[in-house]
Amino acid sequence: MNNNALGGTWDELQKELFTPEEIAASNLRVALIGELIKARQEKGISQKKLEELSGVKQPIIARMERGITSPQIDTILKVLAPLGKTLAVVPLNPSK
Repeated sequence: MNNNALGGTWDELQKELFTPEEIAASNLRVALIGELIKARQEKGISQKKLEELSGVKQPIIARMERGITSPQIDTILKVLAPLGKTLAVVPLNPSK
Protein backbone atom coordinates (compact mmCIF):
# COMPACT_ATOMS: atom_id res chain seq x y z
CA MET A 1 0.00 0.00 0.00
CA ASN A 2 1.30 3.44 -0.94
CA ASN A 3 1.20 5.86 2.01
CA ASN A 4 2.32 8.89 0.01
CA ALA A 5 -0.42 11.55 0.07
CA LEU A 6 0.26 12.41 -3.56
CA GLY A 7 -0.05 8.82 -4.65
CA GLY A 8 3.54 8.31 -5.69
CA THR A 9 7.13 9.39 -5.29
CA TRP A 10 8.49 12.87 -6.01
CA ASP A 11 10.30 11.49 -9.07
CA GLU A 12 7.03 10.12 -10.46
CA LEU A 13 5.19 13.39 -9.80
CA GLN A 14 8.05 15.44 -11.21
CA LYS A 15 7.96 13.43 -14.45
CA GLU A 16 4.22 14.06 -14.74
CA LEU A 17 4.47 17.81 -14.14
CA PHE A 18 7.68 18.75 -15.95
CA THR A 19 9.36 17.98 -19.25
CA PRO A 20 12.74 16.23 -19.23
CA GLU A 21 14.30 19.54 -20.33
CA GLU A 22 12.74 21.41 -17.37
CA ILE A 23 13.95 18.72 -14.97
CA ALA A 24 17.48 18.87 -16.44
CA ALA A 25 17.54 22.68 -16.19
CA SER A 26 16.39 22.54 -12.58
CA ASN A 27 19.00 19.92 -11.72
CA LEU A 28 21.69 22.06 -13.34
CA ARG A 29 20.62 25.14 -11.33
CA VAL A 30 20.67 23.12 -8.11
CA ALA A 31 24.13 21.74 -8.89
CA LEU A 32 25.51 25.17 -9.82
CA ILE A 33 24.21 26.85 -6.68
CA GLY A 34 25.39 23.91 -4.58
CA GLU A 35 28.91 24.36 -5.96
CA LEU A 36 28.77 28.10 -5.33
CA ILE A 37 27.76 27.57 -1.70
CA LYS A 38 30.39 24.86 -1.24
CA ALA A 39 33.15 27.06 -2.69
CA ARG A 40 32.13 30.02 -0.50
CA GLN A 41 32.05 27.87 2.65
CA GLU A 42 35.37 26.16 1.83
CA LYS A 43 37.01 29.59 1.55
CA GLY A 44 35.38 30.66 4.81
CA ILE A 45 33.79 33.67 3.12
CA SER A 46 30.52 35.11 4.41
CA GLN A 47 27.87 36.36 2.02
CA LYS A 48 28.70 39.91 3.16
CA LYS A 49 32.41 39.41 2.38
CA LEU A 50 31.48 37.92 -0.99
CA GLU A 51 29.48 41.09 -1.64
CA GLU A 52 32.62 43.16 -1.03
CA LEU A 53 34.74 40.92 -3.27
CA SER A 54 32.25 40.50 -6.13
CA GLY A 55 30.24 43.71 -6.14
CA VAL A 56 27.02 41.67 -6.00
CA LYS A 57 24.80 42.75 -3.09
CA GLN A 58 24.49 40.29 -0.19
CA PRO A 59 20.68 40.00 -0.45
CA ILE A 60 21.09 38.93 -4.10
CA ILE A 61 23.68 36.34 -3.08
CA ALA A 62 21.31 35.07 -0.37
CA ARG A 63 18.43 34.80 -2.86
CA MET A 64 20.71 32.95 -5.30
CA GLU A 65 21.78 30.50 -2.62
CA ARG A 66 18.18 29.85 -1.56
CA GLY A 67 17.10 29.33 -5.17
CA ILE A 68 14.62 32.18 -5.00
CA THR A 69 16.05 34.00 -8.00
CA SER A 70 17.39 32.96 -11.35
CA PRO A 71 20.47 35.15 -11.73
CA GLN A 72 21.94 36.39 -14.99
CA ILE A 73 25.15 34.74 -16.16
CA ASP A 74 27.19 37.89 -15.55
CA THR A 75 26.00 37.93 -11.92
CA ILE A 76 27.01 34.30 -11.46
CA LEU A 77 30.41 35.00 -12.99
CA LYS A 78 30.94 38.00 -10.67
CA VAL A 79 30.18 35.83 -7.64
CA LEU A 80 32.28 32.87 -8.79
CA ALA A 81 35.44 34.85 -9.66
CA PRO A 82 36.46 35.73 -6.07
CA LEU A 83 35.88 32.09 -5.18
CA GLY A 84 38.42 31.03 -7.79
CA LYS A 85 35.70 29.47 -9.96
CA THR A 86 34.17 30.05 -13.38
CA LEU A 87 31.65 28.42 -15.68
CA ALA A 88 32.59 26.04 -18.46
CA VAL A 89 30.66 24.69 -21.42
CA VAL A 90 31.05 20.93 -21.48
CA PRO A 91 29.18 18.11 -23.20
CA LEU A 92 26.15 16.85 -21.27
CA ASN A 93 26.94 13.27 -22.27
CA PRO A 94 30.71 13.04 -22.58
CA SER A 95 30.52 9.34 -23.48
CA LYS A 96 28.76 10.09 -26.80
